[in-house]
Order: sequence, then structure tokens, then C-alpha cells
Amino acid sequence: MYIGVGMVCPYLINISLLLGTFLSWGILWPLIETKEGDWYKAGLEPGNFHGIQGYRVFTAIALILGDGLYNFLKVLGNTCHKLHSQFNNKKSSSGLPVGPDDMETSFDEQRRREMFLKDQIPTWLAVVGYVAIAAVATVTLPQIFEPLKWYHVLLIYVFAPALAFCNAYGCGLTDWSLASTYGKLAIFVIGEWAGRMQGGVLAGLAACGVMLNIVSTASDLIQDFKTGYMTLASPRSMFVSQVIGTAMGCVIAPCVFWIYYQAFPDLGVEGTEYPAPTATVFRNLAILGVEGFGSLPSHCLTLCYGFFSAAILINVARDTAPKKWAQYIPVPMAMAIPFYMTGSSVAVDMCLGSLILYIWETKNKADADSFGPAVASGLICGEGLWSVPKSILALAKVNPPICMKFLSNDMNEVVDEFIETLNR
Repeated sequence: MYIGVGMVCPYLINISLLLGTFLSWGILWPLIETKEGDWYKAGLEPGNFHGIQGYRVFTAIALILGDGLYNFLKVLGNTCHKLHSQFNNKKSSSGLPVGPDDMETSFDEQRRREMFLKDQIPTWLAVVGYVAIAAVATVTLPQIFEPLKWYHVLLIYVFAPALAFCNAYGCGLTDWSLASTYGKLAIFVIGEWAGRMQGGVLAGLAACGVMLNIVSTASDLIQDFKTGYMTLASPRSMFVSQVIGTAMGCVIAPCVFWIYYQAFPDLGVEGTEYPAPTATVFRNLAILGVEGFGSLPSHCLTLCYGFFSAAILINVARDTAPKKWAQYIPVPMAMAIPFYMTGSSVAVDMCLGSLILYIWETKNKADADSFGPAVASGLICGEGLWSVPKSILALAKVNPPICMKFLSNDMNEVVDEFIETLNR
């Protein structure tokens, strides 16, 4: 799957992943492990964030927050500038900024605008629907997550429309959704508000889920309506289809999760097949928001400051450097991913996909451009589809007939000696 993803992702993203892997697992973590017993207590479990895991998670968070904050302010400034230009454009002939008005439009473009504006969704329906959903969430969510109070949910739904609009408009301009940044903001605000003794960690995570759903849905919808605008689809018919799909997802998604949870009961546990590393990041963010920085191991906060500043400086360099040099500057968000993932396999697999595509392009660029996405999709979908029979086999308690492992030379010698003792 990751080889296929590497064939789709830009070369710079994959190189950034590999660079992050080299800096973290090749240099930083081995150096910090030599400080065990000095910087942090010895003998802690691998997943304890008061030990080496704390450095892994929070340095990654620092990179993510630095990159996310920079791009958030950048997109927000770009959004405000574009909105100001749209509202001050006296030549605009329509109520919605659906396209540039200072250019001569073709018949196809005029037809798209006419179709898109003809079947607009009534404003009253949007307002009533949002208020109804907010009311239901305000009543039901505190019943599911007790630390999350009704006024926490109400506050989120009051401020979410403005944040969702910024995210949707900014995503339409830059194709970059900052939903996770808004979710992290909800974690800190609601977690600190609830407090440690009142279940602030759970409240912060639940609030993050609410904010993520609202803000990410806005950016997803703007992309869908953009596709509908280009294909002359009716916005109302698209909206009805999305409502039907959402209703289906409310039934299908829990069923799929139940199958996975039954087949893999250790889902989300570090070191297993599905460790859910992003969940670890958000959980530790919630803990940090409630407990403060005093709970971090020694020098961890200093490293966080350094990586946070480095992420901002790298972005500044990318935006100010000449284009021919900016394309070689790594992406901090991609560099941060290997920091909290176990091992370097993902980065190596994705770089392998880039290498395959690069060799293919040198041999036959036309075929690589035409069939490369199809090959990548086949690799991704093939592994994804295999997860269904794999889950069924796991539910049926079917064990594989053979197992294969790759060991170091030292460990391999130990295993060979053990096998020889059994043969004797």
C-alpha cells in the first residue's frame, strides 16, 4: 500500500519522510536513549510518555504545530485578502464569488455558473439544519462523554461556523485542509476548561472530535461542490446524495469498526499491527493541555521549542526562496510523521514507490504518466480489499500456515543455536 502511496505522492513528500526518519530514528532517538536514567527514569515502559515516548511524541507535535500554525496564519491571511478583494470588486454580477469576473468567460463557464446558481440550497434550510444538529449534539454528547458538558458543546457549535468557513474557503484556494489544527485548538481550550480532576483529557478529545467533524466536513463539501460545478451537477441533488451517504455511513462505519475490533482486539496498542500512532499524538496533546508542561521529561520542552521554531523557519524559507530552490526544501509536516511512528518502514516503502516511478519515467514518461496512477491505485486497493478477508479469517481464528521474520545477525545466531539444541 505504501509503495502505491509513494508513487502518487510528490517526490518532495517522500524525501521529507525519509529525512524525518533519518533525523529521528537514525540520530535523535539513539542519542536520547543514551541519557536513560539521567534525562528520564530508567526502566519505563516503551509507551510511557514520561520516557523516550515523550520525546518522540512531543517533538513530532512541535513540528506539526509549528507547520500547522504557520500555514493556518498564511491561509487565513490569504482568505481575508481574497474575501476583501471579492467584496470590493464592483464589477461582480453575482452574489457568490464563483469565478473571476475580470476575464472573458466562455459559454461552458457561463453554463456552469447558471446551473450552479439555479439550484442553490436555501439559506433557511442550512440554518435550521445546523441549529437542529447542534441541539441534538448538545443534549446527547454529554450523555456519552460525561466530562464533556453541554456548554462545552454549545461553545464549539457557536464558533465552529466561522472556523469552518475559513477552512472551506482556504481549502478551496490552497487545497489544504487545516481541520486537525482546529481540532488541536479545541483540545487545549476545552481540556483546560474542564480541568484535570473533571476528566479534562476525555473532554478535550471529545471536543476535538466534534470540531474535526464540523470543520473537515466543510472543506470536504467545498471540494465536492467544486467537482459538481465542473461537471454541471445540481447542488441540490448532490446535497441529497450526501445526506443519503451520511445516513448510510452512520450504519456502515460502526459495523466496519466492530468487525475490526473483534478481529484485532489490541487495536490501537503500540507494537501491534494497527498501532494508531495519530491517536497517541492527540491523547498526549490532551494530557499536555490538562497537566501542563511540567509533566514532560527533562529537556523535552527545549527540544519542542527548537523543532517548533525549525518548522516555522523551514516554511519561511520555502515561501521566500526562489522557486528553483524552494522545490528542494523539505515539508515539516511530512518530516514529523516518522517521529512518532515505529520504525522507518513507511518512509522506505514510499521512497521505493518514488524510485519505481522515477525509473519508469526515465524509460517511458508517457506510459508512466498514463498508467502510473492506475498501478498505484491497484497496489493501494489490493491491500485495502485484502483487509476484509483478513478480518474474516481472524474472526474465524484461522492461523497462517507459515510465518516469516527478518532478524539481525546476532539474533539470528541465537535462534540457530536454540534450534540446534532442540534437534539434539
